[in-house]
Amino acid sequence: MSNAKVLPLLDEPAGQGATPCCPPLAERPFSAEEAETAARMFKALGDPVRLRLFSLVASHEGGEACVCDISDVGVSQPTVSHHLKKLKDAGLLTSERRGTWVYYRVEPAVLAAMGQLLTLRTVA
Repeated sequence: MSNAKVLPLLDEPAGQGATPCCPPLAERPFSAEEAETAARMFKALGDPVRLRLFSLVASHEGGEACVCDISDVGVSQPTVSHHLKKLKDAGLLTSERRGTWVYYRVEPAVLAAMGQLLTLRTVA
């Protein structure tokens, strides 16, 4: 049984690659909705423990990590769970329960969308 959640950060039209919810910052001003979505993502990553957990998941072999492999970040296990929930709520992680363990994943499209959001427009 999967606990996978649709990521609010992305909009994937059928047959196309994922595109970010928001244009690159230098392309045009954000709408109120785009700003809310981007702010939720950056707020989640604004905590050093969350940023470290996100990095641990993103860099883990196979692109996913068991909570048992990433819980040693200097805070208690309940605090790790709290931070992972915040990252999931922001659409940065998905998870799946397998037996007694939960496995977390950063979808490649999320990393691509984050990179595109911060890309400057090039002048031809």
